[in-house]
Amino acid sequence: MKFTGETLSEGGYEALAELRYTLRRFLDFSTSAAQEEGLPSQQHQALLAIKGYRAEEPMTIGVLAERLLIAPHSTSELVHRLVLAGYVTRRSDPADKRRQTLLLTERADDVLRRLSAIHLTEVRDMAPRLIELLSDLQKDR
Repeated sequence: MKFTGETLSEGGYEALAELRYTLRRFLDFSTSAAQEEGLPSQQHQALLAIKGYRAEEPMTIGVLAERLLIAPHSTSELVHRLVLAGYVTRRSDPADKRRQTLLLTERADDVLRRLSAIHLTEVRDMAPRLIELLSDLQKDR
């Protein structure tokens, strides 16, 4: 990341700090909600990344690692835990037998349905504040 030389006003610093605080509150909410479902936060993030992935290429360990911003070997271990817990299955990719595609199970779909409903409510509650903060930062140019 490169420093652009742009400086913020005092109001800009306040908006940036408030934005980070609001995002941290959302992440804390998300972690707690996942834990109540018996899922570590990173497993919830992985399931959501798999469910929401709509690209041409199939979801693989490498793609999931990129989406989660973690190393491929860490992603392999995460997927292994998800397979053992009954949330994910692996299948050989017909186009490349060395690759395995990742698919969600019905159990994963059920837990994601519940978690996504409460997350959507939380996002809708936070949206006006987030929009206000982003607007303030956009104006502070």
